[in-house]
Amino acid sequence: MEKLTFESDDLGATEDFLSRAYARMRIGSTTPEASRALITRTGIDAVSIDEIDLSFEMSYSVTPLGKICLCVMHDGTVRDHGFQGVQDEFGPGDVVMFAPPDRPYAGRICNARYTITMLEPALLSQVAGERGEPPVRLTGHRPHTTAVARQLGRTIAYMRDQVLADPAVADQPLVASTAAQHLAASVLSAFPNTALPDDAGADGRDERDAHPLILRRALAYIDDHADQPITVSEIAGAAHVTTRALQYAFRRHLDTTPLAHLRRVRLAQAHRDLVAGDPIDGSTVTEIAARWGFHHPGRFASLYRGTYRRAPHQTLNGS
Repeated sequence: MEKLTFESDDLGATEDFLSRAYARMRIGSTTPEASRALITRTGIDAVSIDEIDLSFEMSYSVTPLGKICLCVMHDGTVRDHGFQGVQDEFGPGDVVMFAPPDRPYAGRICNARYTITMLEPALLSQVAGERGEPPVRLTGHRPHTTAVARQLGRTIAYMRDQVLADPAVADQPLVASTAAQHLAASVLSAFPNTALPDDAGADGRDERDAHPLILRRALAYIDDHADQPITVSEIAGAAHVTTRALQYAFRRHLDTTPLAHLRRVRLAQAHRDLVAGDPIDGSTVTEIAARWGFHHPGRFASLYRGTYRRAPHQTLNGS
């Protein structure tokens, strides 16, 4: 897990830090003598979230980041922001993508406080279940609606405050994987993108591929890898079918989805560890839940009660 804090009123030092933390850039200000910048970052391998407070007006010209860069505005404005024919202005409450990962961008930040979230573009393809080329990409820099923008903002805040805030939680491989995939899924839901709808092929091939043998391969792969970060595309690869055929097989034969089944398998493993655990030896519900990818204790407890008709701490305590 990565954590860092930067604070300076020196414009040159701020430019150097931003170039190292994001991508090579040039910044400027009409008031270089009063250019206080405060930046804090928390992150895991595929995702980072930065809180940025710039109490001055700063121009910027940035080379391509190579990552999806989302901005949630809290105070102030971003003006004259542009990339590849797009020109826009952002204010409090706006949630936007600064630019496609392979495009430079430029603009002006005016006494602004905002959150920057960066994630690896490959996450979108993993979550969408698309393998091969071309990769899934976002086709617009603003969300479909203000409602989905607000929901994405809440997802980012949750990841920052509940997952990345605690290194003991964020360093759990399954927690990091499921949280990053949840964020990527929220991004795909919010922004227009190239992911294909997850339905059967028009020629019926996906229906023909949805054979019980395919399902057995997928279930075996899930059982053998439930303790590891895995994606829908990896499960489909192990079953030797397309992701849409895999989804169809699970819907047809089990009335569920591959990821929902994976969650049930991990819940069963957490239940097993709770039964075997001993609070005297230091076992806790939070630690066991995080071990199996459940990073929100309240949601884990609700899911557990719905399945096992008792609270997880009751199982751990043997009551």
